Amino acid sequence: MSRVKVKSTQLEAPTAPPLDEVTFGRLVEGHRRELQVHCYRMLGSFEDAEDLVQETFLRAWRKRDTFEARSTFRAWLYRIATNACLDFLSRHPRHPRAARSPLPGTAGPRATSSDEVHWLQPYPDRLLEPAAPAEAEPDAAVVAKETIELAFLVAIQHLPPRQRAVLILRDVLGWPAAEAAELLEVSVASANSALQRARANLKEHLPPRRTEWAATEDPTDAERALLHRYMGVLERADTGAMAQLLREDIRVTMPMPVPCIPGMPDPAWWNRDSFVASLRDVLDPGSPAYLGQWRSVPTRANRQPAAAHYVRRPGDTAFRPQVLEVLRIADGRIVEITAFAPDLFPAFGLPTSL
Repeated sequence: MSRVKVKSTQLEAPTAPPLDEVTFGRLVEGHRRELQVHCYRMLGSFEDAEDLVQETFLRAWRKRDTFEARSTFRAWLYRIATNACLDFLSRHPRHPRAARSPLPGTAGPRATSSDEVHWLQPYPDRLLEPAAPAEAEPDAAVVAKETIELAFLVAIQHLPPRQRAVLILRDVLGWPAAEAAELLEVSVASANSALQRARANLKEHLPPRRTEWAATEDPTDAERALLHRYMGVLERADTGAMAQLLREDIRVTMPMPVPCIPGMPDPAWWNRDSFVASLRDVLDPGSPAYLGQWRSVPTRANRQPAAAHYVRRPGDTAFRPQVLEVLRIADGRIVEITAFAPDLFPAFGLPTSL
């Protein structure tokens, strides 16, 4: 796993004058995006991460007189943010729930499913650039794909909160063992032990073939072309062409309720045949499950190709937000689709109608 280093020894700490409100606001705003990414990794929810960044800034303002400049202001904020997330998870414990039984007709290679992280939300790529202040070391400004993809987010949400924290601090942010231990108020030996347990637990929940999800940072031309073909199939209601774009053992999941198919359970998941059959129902004007005409807008989430889908229902004059789908592509086929409710369209800069 490549590391995005955030080391407290590499930047000079702020100096006098004391942190008045204007100075404080300027300092913390420079770190908002990277702290939001940190909270997002800790929590798996974009909306909760936004709230916890605000909580971090409030705590920092109240504690501003305690900043002793023994470390950087940036590292100080990371400590506050991590503890704010741990406090939140203590008050609101979350545990992946067992996946529901597969839908009828899903027998096959993916007929079994791992636990579902039902609070998972996507993260807009447009907020990842940059996710570190300009004065940071060059590699800190890049959020590595393998530490933000949905596969990684799902895997670390299975870890106990303190294991999750030490793994992110050490293996993602590159903090020294002593600083991670100090933040968590444990001995270095205890922090190292927790890290080893976290690494072992993480491996159990990562995709079996890591190279499928730890790909290059930027989308390839082939990925873009496949995304546009996929959107075109939906817009043309051409379900006959859909199967050609999907790998046979594709996994299609909905971590949270999505108003896509009436009566569909939450979370629902399909393999290729059941997914295509479901699409056939919602795209067929003669079906009771017909939703209307579809239009799609390409976007990016979690360093992965994504599509924002809109539907114009019968009798309506506009296309309304319907679902946001994040795709994982390997060997020229779509191997996973994670569908989310359209609540976060504004965060992606997407229009409210077409």
